Amino acid sequence: MVKRHNLATRAFGSEPGVPDVAALAAWIKEHRGRMADILTFRLDRSLAPQIPAGILSPCAGGKFYADRILQCIAGISDRRATGELYLDTADLIEDAAGIVVQKKGAWCAIPAPHVLSITDTYYDDDEEWSDALCGTYRTLMRTMRDTGVAGHVLIGDCMVKEELAALSRQNVFFFQPEPDRESLANLMECQRQVAIGKKYLEMLFGLTEEYTLQKVFIIDPDPRSIDLALSHLDPDQVVCGGYCTEEREDYWKDLVAAAVYRR
Repeated sequence: MVKRHNLATRAFGSEPGVPDVAALAAWIKEHRGRMADILTFRLDRSLAPQIPAGILSPCAGGKFYADRILQCIAGISDRRATGELYLDTADLIEDAAGIVVQKKGAWCAIPAPHVLSITDTYYDDDEEWSDALCGTYRTLMRTMRDTGVAGHVLIGDCMVKEELAALSRQNVFFFQPEPDRESLANLMECQRQVAIGKKYLEMLFGLTEEYTLQKVFIIDPDPRSIDLALSHLDPDQVVCGGYCTEEREDYWKDLVAAAVYRR
């Protein structure tokens, strides 16, 4: 007899839009007394729908968090490094505390360093510049973890080898929403768990003869993609993932509903 089985679910961030005045005013009224701005609102809204939907591993944040990071790094002007980088952690601590209040154990998604598109006009040495920026990121992530955030998803436009080497660790997960084969290969040299859209699954499994794959997170799965993943991996190695990039009220509920297979 064929039975219905549930798969685990995990979020990899969200990109909520900029609120209108009415929505922001209502949110501020609800959170009276809290230090907040538009980025605080977007961070809150990126996580809030995941909790009632029942996402097993929720994650606040997204690429939009670049604005906060740029605000917190001294030594940058108009996305140009004009002095030695230094991190002001006060707003990061406030943001991390807000995430933890919403959901203990939640992760936070942030743009990978190259996504900030900062031009170096100070260090004048590629290796020194990469070390400075990645070192700033390590401090940023450690600050948020010390406040209670469980880990970070680094969302990239590509997979930069220097960033992978400098930042890969157990509580950091690199994710590229639209990968190519070269980026996937770079990623799998450092990370044995991959989050990937369903249309890229065959490309991913084509690399498993060269690289070890321990777990796959299918972004926005459907029955066909789940069946394909289960033809290569055991059910406990297949997770249904979400990265919400549009205004869809039921996105996370729909993800949980889709996280099933039958055997």
